[in-house]
Amino acid sequence: MGKQKGKGQGGKSAGAKPSGDKNIGGKMRASHILVKKLSQAQQIKDDLDAGSDFKVLAEKFSDCPSKKKGGDLGFRPRGSLVKEFEDALRSLKVGEISGPVKTQFGYHIIKRTG
Repeated sequence: MGKQKGKGQGGKSAGAKPSGDKNIGGKMRASHILVKKLSQAQQIKDDLDAGSDFKVLAEKFSDCPSKKKGGDLGFRPRGSLVKEFEDALRSLKVGEISGPVKTQFGYHIIKRTG
């Protein structure tokens, strides 16, 4: 969920916490778009609200390696994502898209996909 260069994340998505957390209550599936500036995240959200395709925008704008998969992070155990990201993801219904969510990695637009 973010640029990994020089961040010491070991190739993990920027929203991921180090492994070791228990799978509490199942898994959630998400896609996201990660950018550095709030203004860019807001513009992407506006474009999505106007009907733009999430995958296309993720591939074009996201700073995360998941951009190659249209922002898809796959199924993640609860407790495996940074708190701000997971809290936003949990508040969404499948198919819903969040507004900008700030984490230590930047600003995310999150889509719950499962």
